[in-house]
Amino acid sequence: MTDDESAIRQVVETWMAASRKGDLETVLGLMTDDVVFMVPGKEPFGKEAFAAASKVMGETKIDGTSEIVELKLLGDWAVIRNRIEMTATPPGGEPVRRSGYTLTLLRKEGDGRWRLARDANLLASA
Repeated sequence: MTDDESAIRQVVETWMAASRKGDLETVLGLMTDDVVFMVPGKEPFGKEAFAAASKVMGETKIDGTSEIVELKLLGDWAVIRNRIEMTATPPGGEPVRRSGYTLTLLRKEGDGRWRLARDANLLASA
């Protein structure tokens, strides 16, 4: 495994751990400023909308796993295909389970760090 592949896997692990802790600042730091998210039924959105939606979720607990099933390096860009299983549990509410794949583009920025730049999230209710 190359250093870049290892760094990309660390981005995914850090994202999942920060999500479990509710650490939005860490998650935002793993994104480029021009990140674009695509999810079924919604217009593409960026970092600011991601942060706002995360804040609305409040004390919702997130747990899950992510398995990189494909990783391709393309210079300063990389493509990963992830299999994700996640559960979101709002305070006093029932858990919502979702699973499926994401197709994610990461970009190596000027500081040498890999960050998520584009993400197509295809998770569905499990």
